Parts: sequence; C-alpha cells; structure tokens
Amino acid sequence: MRGSQTFARWQTTLLQLGRLGQVLRVPVARIGARPNHTRGIRGGAEGKAVEVEEEIRAVGGTGASVRIIREVVTKRRTWGVANGDKRKRNEEEQAAKRLRTGAENEYATTQFSKEEIEAEGRKPKRKVAVLIGYAGSGYKGMQINGNEKTIEGDIFKAFVAAGAISKANADDPKKSSLVRCARTDKGVHAAGNVISLKLIVEEPDIVQKINEHLPPQIRIWGMERTNGSFSCYQTCDSRWYEYLIPTYSFIPPHPKSFMGKKLVESAEKEGVLDQWRSRQEDAADFWEKAETEYVKPILDKLDPEMQEAVMALIHSSVDENEPEVSKKKQKQAAKAREAASVQKSDSDGSKSNLTQADEAIDSERGPSMVKEEKPEDIVDTSKSSDSVSESARRNGGDEENLETKNEAGGEVKNKDEMEGIEVKVVNDVQIKKEEGTEASKSILTPLDVAVKEIKAAYIAAKKAYRISDYRRQRVQDALSCYIGTRNFHNYTIQKTFLDPSAKRVIRSFKVGPTPVIINDTEWLSLKVHGQSFMMHQIRKMVATAALVVRCGTELSIIQESYGQATISIPKAPGLGLLLERPVFDTYNEQAKTKYEREKIDFDKFQKEMDEFKQREIYDRIFREEEKDHQFHTFFHHIDHYRTDYFLWVTAEGISAARQSKVRAELMEDDNASDNEPDANGEEG
Repeated sequence: MRGSQTFARWQTTLLQLGRLGQVLRVPVARIGARPNHTRGIRGGAEGKAVEVEEEIRAVGGTGASVRIIREVVTKRRTWGVANGDKRKRNEEEQAAKRLRTGAENEYATTQFSKEEIEAEGRKPKRKVAVLIGYAGSGYKGMQINGNEKTIEGDIFKAFVAAGAISKANADDPKKSSLVRCARTDKGVHAAGNVISLKLIVEEPDIVQKINEHLPPQIRIWGMERTNGSFSCYQTCDSRWYEYLIPTYSFIPPHPKSFMGKKLVESAEKEGVLDQWRSRQEDAADFWEKAETEYVKPILDKLDPEMQEAVMALIHSSVDENEPEVSKKKQKQAAKAREAASVQKSDSDGSKSNLTQADEAIDSERGPSMVKEEKPEDIVDTSKSSDSVSESARRNGGDEENLETKNEAGGEVKNKDEMEGIEVKVVNDVQIKKEEGTEASKSILTPLDVAVKEIKAAYIAAKKAYRISDYRRQRVQDALSCYIGTRNFHNYTIQKTFLDPSAKRVIRSFKVGPTPVIINDTEWLSLKVHGQSFMMHQIRKMVATAALVVRCGTELSIIQESYGQATISIPKAPGLGLLLERPVFDTYNEQAKTKYEREKIDFDKFQKEMDEFKQREIYDRIFREEEKDHQFHTFFHHIDHYRTDYFLWVTAEGISAARQSKVRAELMEDDNASDNEPDANGEEG
C-alpha cells in the first residue's frame, strides 16, 4: 500500500513537472540542466530555485513536489559543476597517470649542454614518414614509455646520433611531433610500421647512418617526404597483422583434464553428445596414440605405485583459489617419494630428455603458482621477471629489490644475493650451493624425473601432430565469424557493451593455405586485415577461435560474444603476433596530385623486408617456442585451470561461465596505455 502511494506521488509530481516544462517552455528532462534554460525569469542559482518553486505552486504543486523539483535542480547544477569540462577531466587523468608511472619529463634520451646546442647551429626540418621494421623480443612495446626499453626509444636515440634530430630537440620526442601509426605491445613484432615526425634529412645517406646506430632487430626501410600536417596515425586506412600458431594448439583437451571432463559433462547434460563427438572425430584418438607411443615406454619402467603417483600429478587440476594439487594427490606423491627414497635411481633413460623435461615442467608450473590474478593474465605466458616488475609497480614497490616466486616456484633473489652461488653436479643433476651453507636438498627424486620425462613426452607428441583438412577448415570458419562490423567489447580491456568505440571493422581473416613445418613442429599463418584494433584484440580473437575449434564448440558462441554479456577471454601468447604493414590507400591517391609527394609504399623494400622477417622475426618465434613451449603452457593451463570462467566453450554456453567479476577487474587494469591520441590504443 505504501509503495503504491509513493508511486502515485511521483506520478503526480511528474505530471506537475510536465506542466512546469510547458510554462518554462523547456523539455522536462532539461529543467535545471543549464542556467540559460530559464533566461529571462531570474538570474543565479538561488533565484532559479525560487522561481521554480513559484512556478510549481502556480500550477497546483504540493510541498512535496516542490522539494523534489528543487532537489532535481540542485543536483543537476552540482553534477555539472563537479564534472566540469570533459576534456579538462581527461587531461587531468592523463597527467595523474603519467605521474604514477613516472613518465612525465622522462623522455630525455640524450642531454646536451647549452654550449653544444648553440655550437651546432640550426638546420631545416622536414615532415617525413619513416618506414620501419622490428622484432619486439626484449622490448616493452613500441611506444616510448618513460625509461622503459622501447622500440621508439632506440629509434629516437639513433635519430639523434645520426644528426637527423638536433641537439636542441634531443630531450623530448614531442618537439619533433613524433606519432606512430600502430602501437604494438611488449614482445610483438612488426615487419612494417610507420612513424611520422620532423627530421633533418639533407644528407642522402641519412637512412644508412641511422641504421648504423640501431641493433640488427630494428631497421629503417626508408623515408618519404609528406605534407606538413601529415599524421601517420590519422592517415592510416587499415592494418594487416599476421599470427603464427603451432597446429597442436587445436588438439582437443586431454580427456582427464578439468576442461576435457567439463566438455563431456556439459554435452551430456544438454543432450548433444553425439554432435559434439562428431566435431572432434578427426582428433579423437590423438591422446590414446600419444600415450601408447610416447608415454607408455616411460611408465613401463616404473612400478605400479609410482605410475599412479606420476599420472596423478600429470593430470592434476589447478584450483583458482588453491594453485597447488589436491591434498589427496599430494599424499599420493609423498607416499611414492617415500617409497622411491629406498630404491636406487634408475638413471637409464632419465638423462636424454632431462633438459627438455626441465623446461616442460618449469613452464607448466609457472602460471599455476600465481595467486589472485585475473583469469586472462593467469594463463599468460610472460616471463616471471615481467610479472614481478608489474607487481612491483602496482604495489608501489621497488622491483629491483623485490623477492618473489619465479615460474618454477623457486625464490628469485636480487643481483647482490645471487653472487657467490656455486654450482655443483651431483649424480648428473646440477644443484646450487650458496657460500657458507649446506648443499641444497632439492635433488630430483625418481618421481620428479619421471614426471619431467612424461611431460616432455607429451610435448613431443604434440609437436608430431599434423592438422587435418577438416580441422583447418574449422579454424577458417571460426575466423570468418569475425568479419564485418562487430562489437568487440569482450576482446579488449576497459570497454563496455555500450561503448561505441568497441565496434571495429574486420575486412578479412584467413588461414594460410599450406602449413609449414619448422623444427618438427607444424605452424599455421593467420592473417587479419582490419581498420583498427584495440589492445589485446587480435590475441583474444585468436585465443577464442582456438578454444572453439579444440573444444568442439558451436561457432555461434562467437556471435554471442558480441552481445551484452561479459565473458572472460584469455590472451594468446604475444610471441606469434606481428604487424605485417599499415595501408595508406587514401593518402597515396592524393600524394602525387595534391601534395606532389611520393606514395608510402612498402613494396619497394619487399626483398629486404622478407629477409629481415625470416631472420629476425620468424626464426626468433620458432626459437623461443622451441625453448619455452609457450603455446603448450598456455593451453595446458587453460585445460587444467579449475574455474568456471572459461566454461562458455562448453555446450551450456555463456550461461555456464562466470561473468561479473572479471569485467570489474579489467576496468582496473593499470597496464593499459592511453598516451595515443586515441586512448583505445593499438593491438599488442
């Protein structure tokens, strides 16, 4: 009864408010919004409120409605004052962020004295488009960011060293109007990219001089004079990216993994088990063959109790709240270790694959040891040192003296503490000994050796996998779902469904016609052409397509991901991503006729670019994957991560996945860079 009375009062008030709007000759929604809405009645905020009261009473308003309307007017005025000008707020936020990250006034790559600057003299600068290529390994991204090691930072230093930028302008890239066409993230490569700025380009061999001051993994292809107002960021029409991915990324999850079990349970629950199995038929026997050919020979050397303990550890799931194995499996492992301690270690067969096995188990342990991280970041395959740095920055600490856990769960000490550590070999196993302490007791037991060998065997089996035509077509079908104008709010950070900037245009997304085999591993090339890309967008698109194919998910889930529901999508490893080239078709059409300038065209440097891409990018990707097994680690951890965040790939769809928490956490992501003119950034 009371609720209906309240509703009736509000209804009456709204009617009176409508009549008031007619009296004041303004829409109801705009009453109190701005001072000039009641211009000619009275001036000032207080006069406005008094006049509103008089008008309400004149049309029969009650005391309650007067209070309500007065509150509306007051709150709207307060809101306007508090929020102020949007541009001013944005500038203040940017300044605050630069202050937090220490980026303000830290662009000074080279400092010169006043005498040196005056002695140099002034030379004319010209606006140019600089065509560049680089391998992003070892760099914290493309864009200059404080004192971090970045591609632009090294290029700018080379400009100064070669005399392309004067000493007077050497302390700040902004003085040269530096703009980048596409910003790439940490570790992401580019065969072709463009930066535009004002340079001194009088010398004919200026490109050669600049390259002499650059490392081999960064090259300047050439320069083109442009019109004075040219901005490569604003002028770029579209961008081509390539993503290299090993085909074993599309193998279905192991049947004993958490994800493998959930896929079957969900399909049975929804009554679509037969349809799901038909989509997985071409790879249904992979794991059985892998265990017969690669795993069984190792298990045959172990006693039954040891076999049980080893396989329990291999297929243990990682709980989102407790990253260690379950207590039951811990007891099994402890029991097996105790039994093994009284036996002699069988070294036969335990040496040959030890190095590869060490890498396998260490890489798989890494993400599982991290607590209280976002699901997308838990399965990221970044180095532990980067995680330490980011954690230190988030917590306001000093990363140089920070002690944490490394990827293998061991303690990472700072440089001073690491000095004086002696390495000894005991029973063909390297152990470390600190001065003044006893030798470490963490010598590998037979159980540890067996676990390492079996994990290495699984990796070897994956590398031997060759994708079928049916599964490769499934990959293409999944990628084709991205083509068109889509709402990619789930494929980036800091975007909501209602944010218009989350809508992006994908023109094509194609799988290479023929896989290539490098170091016994089969790779696919995925090429995407789009107008622009948001941060992490391509890596999340690739991860989604891979999860849909390997989990036998209906392709309709990709269409559903464009909807209002928020889902957690992990980032595929940045290792395989490279910017192929930006496209300037619109500018090139006018370059000759309107500006009397040359086109921005990478074709004239194609031979050099192909050699560079093979030597510095492709080979680097293959080497790093061979060493670190990043793709194996990424998908292995997703399969064994015991959470409902990624269960949208099951037959139950989005309803089976947790949706609320992740979006709130993503909105607090401090790693997003917004120094671009468009704060949406670029892919990386």
